[in-house]
Amino acid sequence: MTGPHAGPPHDPAESAREKLRPEHYDYFAGGAGEETALRENEDAFGRLALLPRVLRGGADRDTRVSVLGRRWPAPLFVAPTAFHRLAHPDGELATARAAAATGTPLVTGMAATTAVADVVTAARETDPDAVVWFQLYLQPEHEVTAELVLRAERAGCSALVVTVDSPVFGRRTRDLRNGFHDLPPGLAAENMRDLPGAAPGETRDIAMRPAGWDDLAGLRELTDLPLVLKGVLHPEDARAAVEQGVDALVVSNHGGRQLDAAAASVEALPAVAEAVAGRVPVLMDGGVRRGTDIALALALGARAVGVGRPVLWALATGGEAGVREALTALREDFDQVLALCGGHRPQDLTADQVVPRGLPYRPQGPTADQVAPSGLPHRPRRGERAW
Repeated sequence: MTGPHAGPPHDPAESAREKLRPEHYDYFAGGAGEETALRENEDAFGRLALLPRVLRGGADRDTRVSVLGRRWPAPLFVAPTAFHRLAHPDGELATARAAAATGTPLVTGMAATTAVADVVTAARETDPDAVVWFQLYLQPEHEVTAELVLRAERAGCSALVVTVDSPVFGRRTRDLRNGFHDLPPGLAAENMRDLPGAAPGETRDIAMRPAGWDDLAGLRELTDLPLVLKGVLHPEDARAAVEQGVDALVVSNHGGRQLDAAAASVEALPAVAEAVAGRVPVLMDGGVRRGTDIALALALGARAVGVGRPVLWALATGGEAGVREALTALREDFDQVLALCGGHRPQDLTADQVVPRGLPYRPQGPTADQVAPSGLPHRPRRGERAW
């Protein structure tokens, strides 16, 4: 509904807050430190605008993209997130079925509360061709990493998403305040069960460590699966990754959960895309909430984008049906934005269609030789500080 009696926009996070225990909501919603990086992931999109192209004719549109030899229905995937059974009893199984039903590729988390084999089975029962990737943290013990890779292969995952932005755990203020350090009884990180070094039937902790390029080379010797490097923000790391033979990159600041001073993902994206120069697909996650965000990311060099928290909020409030509805809505929203920008395919979105919001004046206002047009005083842009 529009007009003077329209209500406030629906906030999926607030709806989920009503369903979740406070400490579980904070675990999903929170970030590192003062949560600057968390906020900036979304706010950075708000500082950008799209310049639509017009009179391009044709009503036919095709939102499909090609990633690692597969055609995805839309430039959208489910990013890896942990502990889905905190959000809903069906947890990752519901997420997998919903993703498969909408044709959305799923990256299942290493810290999932459902084992990777069961996640892939649930997805493939819905769609035999469902794309499921496995997120991997390189573990200190080679045999533990090797066993995790073998499990992902046996389950039928078609790529490994190696998260490399976590040499240590981020300091997450909300979890520290709530004393949330472990899962409640009955839940566990199931991919970590029965691994080398663990007692029979028991789980190991996921270790964070400062891995090196030699560890990535060692992983390549373990598997023929495509390796997708997640957590890249610096263009020199992107160049090095391509030279090391990775198959794709994910520009990500870990949802603002690691380094609080990290750049927003969409801010780091253009330089990474330029460094890669089309040699491998560049994906992105962090702060994507609507079709315009997807369009902006694609225009700035991403092949596809991942969503994390929106899936968790939908899972908490509506289970499998909620996730299916949320993913469908995002895809439909992007399709409309693509049309409004004059595009027929995702590749039609280009960097020249992205501009910063606000007049091109410095934060302090126009200089002596830049006089603001009458009736258009300088207004700080969203997120802009008066230094």
